[in-house]
Amino acid sequence: MLFLHEVHRLVGTRWRDFERAMRDDYRAILAKGDDARLLWYFHQAHGTGLSYTVVTVTAFTGAPAWHDFARRVQQGDLQGFATELDELRHEVRGKLLLPTPWSPMQDVDFARVDAAPAEHEPSLYMEDTGWPFEGKLDDYVRALGEWYEPMVRKSPLIELQAFLRPAAGAGPRREVVLVQKLKDHSQLLRLLTYEEPESYPADSWMTKALTLRDQWESRLLRTAPWSPLW
Repeated sequence: MLFLHEVHRLVGTRWRDFERAMRDDYRAILAKGDDARLLWYFHQAHGTGLSYTVVTVTAFTGAPAWHDFARRVQQGDLQGFATELDELRHEVRGKLLLPTPWSPMQDVDFARVDAAPAEHEPSLYMEDTGWPFEGKLDDYVRALGEWYEPMVRKSPLIELQAFLRPAAGAGPRREVVLVQKLKDHSQLLRLLTYEEPESYPADSWMTKALTLRDQWESRLLRTAPWSPLW
């Protein structure tokens, strides 16, 4: 399974048009085959970053499926549709991701995706992207599985849904992306309000992880009411 992660910077007056195109046209295009599906359509929550930012994640059954899609976008029947999308956004940046061995999401049941309800309540997600120190990528990936995943498995705040990393040559090498659903918004408020205390345990993830990286970015995302996964 291969995941196309895209960050779209939308034209402010056209964001609804972009969402309609992705909801009605993009999903229908993918649904004609059995090798790709849109999984998530996220809005970056206002007040947490650049305005009118959308994050999408599309699953492909493998590299051949992505290759066929890419050829159709660049010189085939989807070229016109891609141009229409470009008129609705300032830019788009994409990367191809693979699940790590610890990722809860390894394969995707497309039947479940197709059966998603047309409308549902939005959910909040936290997408964490970390950049380990040079030479520490494998150690960081291993630590996420051995330290972080068991910790958040019991967390009242986070439901970890995917550990992903760029495929070779398809994004920054030293990078890991965590897709995490937020379960308790009151716990999120506490996380945003208070800094970690000096007495934070030496064996906690926040302390241990600093031996492997000290740069990461958290993006607060909200699913669209029609997002197949939410």
